[in-house]
Parts: sequence; C-alpha cells; structure tokens
Amino acid sequence: MPEPSTAEQLIPAPASVRPVPQQGPYVLGPETVVEARPGTQDTARWLRATIGAATGLPLAPGSGTGPRIVLAVDEDIARRLGPEGHRIAVDGEADDEAVRIDGGSAAGVFRGAQTLRQLLGPDAFRRAPVHPDREWTLPRVVIEDAPRFAWRGFLLDVARHFMPKDGVLRYLDLLAAHKLNVLHLHLTDDQGWRLQIRRYPKLAGTGAWRARTKLGHRASPLWDERPHGGFYTQDDMREIVAYAAERHITVVPEIDIPGHSQAAIAAYPELGNTDAIDTASLSVLDTWGITENVLAPTDNTLAFYENVLAEVLELFPSRFVHLGGDECPATQWRASPAARARAAAEGLADVDALRGWFVRHFGRWLAERGRTLAGWDEILDGGDPAALKGAAVFSWRGRAGGIAAARAGHRVVMCPEQQVYLDHRQAAGAQEPVPIGYVRTLEDVYRFDPVPPELTEAEAARVLGAQANLWTEVTETQQRVDYQAFPRLAAFAETVWSTLPPPDGRDHAGFARRMTAHYARLDALGVDYRPPGGPHPWQRRPGVLGRPIEGAPPIV
Repeated sequence: MPEPSTAEQLIPAPASVRPVPQQGPYVLGPETVVEARPGTQDTARWLRATIGAATGLPLAPGSGTGPRIVLAVDEDIARRLGPEGHRIAVDGEADDEAVRIDGGSAAGVFRGAQTLRQLLGPDAFRRAPVHPDREWTLPRVVIEDAPRFAWRGFLLDVARHFMPKDGVLRYLDLLAAHKLNVLHLHLTDDQGWRLQIRRYPKLAGTGAWRARTKLGHRASPLWDERPHGGFYTQDDMREIVAYAAERHITVVPEIDIPGHSQAAIAAYPELGNTDAIDTASLSVLDTWGITENVLAPTDNTLAFYENVLAEVLELFPSRFVHLGGDECPATQWRASPAARARAAAEGLADVDALRGWFVRHFGRWLAERGRTLAGWDEILDGGDPAALKGAAVFSWRGRAGGIAAARAGHRVVMCPEQQVYLDHRQAAGAQEPVPIGYVRTLEDVYRFDPVPPELTEAEAARVLGAQANLWTEVTETQQRVDYQAFPRLAAFAETVWSTLPPPDGRDHAGFARRMTAHYARLDALGVDYRPPGGPHPWQRRPGVLGRPIEGAPPIV
C-alpha cells in the first residue's frame, strides 16, 4: 500500500517545516475526534466528509482530552501570517494526544486541513477505504505557511463547451486541494450562454444550444454534428457558489459585453445592430474565433444587461464581476447609423470608442451597487484610466497591460497568454492532442512570476495575484480539461502560494521530486492528467487539427 507522505512531499511547498525528533508517528484511529472551535465548523465537516470517507474513521465531534484534531482560529497566526496563514503542530509538546491546526481565519484553518490530508498519503484522496485495516499516521512535524498572493485563480471556460454541474463541483474540490481560492467562470460567449436569467428565458432556452460544433481549430474541416449545450439553473449556481464558499473559494462570474455576444443576440435579436445586419438570422456560433456580431449601443441594450446583471448579483456575492470588454470588432458599428449617432451624442472620437463606453457604463452601475468591475486588459485601451478607477485589470495579452494598469493605480490579476494559458500545448511532439498555441511545459508554468520586475514596490503591491486560464474550444470533455490543466495547475498553485519569487525562491528539481508523490494523489482523485512521458494512447486526438505556434513567445 502507498506510504504516508512526508513534509518534503507537499505541494504547494510550505514556508516553514520543522521536524520534531520524537519517537514514532502520530496515529489516527477510531477514537480520534475533531474539536472544532468557533469559526471552524466548515473545516470539521469537510474533514469528516473527505478524510473520514477515505480512511473509514468517524472523526466524530469531541473535545477535552484524548486523541483529537483541534481546529482553531488564532489571532497570533492572523497577525504573523495573515488570514490564510496556518500552523499545523504534530509535535506532542503541549498535548501528546492532539494534532492542532491553527489558522489566521476560518480559511486559514481550511488551508491547513489540505496539508493534513497530504501528510496522510495518497489514499487519503480516495472516496472510500481501499486498505480497511491500514494504520493512518502523521509525521511528527510543525508546519507554518501562508500564501504570497491573495488572488490564486483558475478560469474555467464553460461557454465554449458546457461542463455539467457535477464537473464544476469536482473542479472546486481540485482547486481546494491545491490551495487555490478563485474560480473564474466564463459563462457567456458567442458559442453559448450558460446561466438561467429569469427575466429573459430565451438566453438559456435558445442561447445555450448550438446545432453543431467545429472539431479542432477553426481551420479544421471536421464537425461534430451533434447539438451541444447546457446551462446552469439559478439553483444550480447557488449550489456551486455555496459549495465553493464552504471551501473558501470565491466564484467570479464573467458576462461578456459588448463583444463575444452572438449567443445573446441569437436569443434576442434586438440586442444586435439591426440597422447593419439581419440579426434575426443569427444563430449561436458553431465555430471558433472572433465574430463581428456585437451588441448595439442602445438604451434597450443597456437596460437589458442591467436586468441581467441584477440577477447575477443575486447569485454571486463576489466583490468582482467580470464583464469581458475584449475582442470587440467595430465593423458593424461603422456600418450602423444608430451606432455612429450614439458615438457622436456621447462625444466619442469614433465608434471604436463605444467598447469603452459600454465598459464604463457598467463599471459605474456595479460601483453604485457595491461591486467592482473586472475586465480584460483591453478595457484600458483608448480611454481615460481615471474613468475606470477601482477596476481590476486582467492582463492576458502579455505583461504590458498589467504593468500599465498597476502604474495607473488599478488592481491587477496577471494571466498572460504566453505563460499561463493552460489550453496551450504542453510539448512540441505530434502526439499532443489538438495542439494549440505555444509550448508551455510544467517547468515553464512553475517558473512564472506574477510580479513584473519593472514595477516599483508600490506598483507591485497592486498585483492581487494571478490566475491560470483554460479555454475550451478544443477541450470538449472533462478528460480533456484534466489533461490540459494537470499537472500544470499544480505548478501554478505553487507559483502563487510560495512566499519567495523565482529564481532563488523556487527549486524546480525539488518540485519535480515532490511531483512524484503528487501524481499518486492525482491518481487517487481520478484526474486524467498528462503523464511526464507524454500522453496515454486514449488522450491523443489524431487527425484533429490544432493551431501550434512555433518559437518562444515574447514576454510583453
């Protein structure tokens, strides 16, 4: 059977590990209880449901003396390590029968519980005991840890290919296991609208379904002729958000405006530029790329999306609401007398500026309701940065957008395509399934630093953190998402958690050694990751055309 893990096999690597020279490991047994002090009940429930299921141990509620796991929020930890900081003590110094997990907040206690699970070995990641008679032990150790960044995110694109609710819940568990704390759900695009809106039922009724789907890159001659689609009911989304909150993960919704909106226009043609094209003839887009079918700059469109966002705010308590603001061709606006008139009436230089006009309008609308606009780095193009005061800028076209945003006083989430787009291929070999974009190996992702060296200390403080983005044009199943995400998401998790930035703060050789143990955890979790030696036969997609980009990309 697999051996228990040691503190030298943890991912992300903790900041401080102190082995305790004491005879024998700590044994968890049927009599071990969980003492949940105020604010830690969610972690206690998680321990019973997850580690309890894997070990077969009851981990019943209890207190006092005897074998127990003590969970506590600790003010000293909060002062020294911050809210997500934590200390795990399996040292026997204060009480030989207790394992303590102290956190700077409830979130810190929960992060500590993730480390405890890793210390128990890969079988602790299963859903039922596979060796019922085994002894469950913990190494004698004291670990202190805290994250480098407050924003440690993962974008999951469910618009291009719908992921059923159970798959999203599974990914929340995977994020929690890697101490990631933001799930950015890309809910709307030209290829599908994935959220029920009560006031506008055709958004899901029509906009969530396309007649067929391009197989591979848009230049591919292949099609999947099956209809594709799906959407989350509002109760589904409440469940997802609540499940995430129990794991101290924030779900950030993305509702795209004014581009990437063909699915919405297919459902409600009046949202499009009706004086430039026949919007009634549009259907949900069945291929990939950027479409010219964008929202019309009308009062009706503004009111429509205000009503949509009012329902979005009911579902998502997150401070940030992402509105896209990217990849919006002005072709139809140039052809539309109404769009040209609107640009003139608003005092804009030309119709190209209507994209920024949309973004600023909804930025103000969100601010009036106590929320904060988030958008891709294009929201800074051609406008007054002061008009977007407080917005969070997601720098995807390289680092330049994030640098400009930080210097202009904006908060920044770094997610450059050249480094942390997980839909990009993992190797140069012909066996990679549907190869897209640049080669980004596990080591490449591990060496990513979210803070550009060009920033001053004050500017660097505006970098909230980073996220890895996984777009799903050619990633149509859970297996394919797993393959693209892992093991690189484990490397990314360490880049955003580890206290010290590269090159001196990270040891890739050490990480590679620790991944040997982590692959066993991923196996236990049923993750269909890319093996170090290349894809399994069933992971390949021979004959499906991709779009590989040769050469090293510029880091801009």
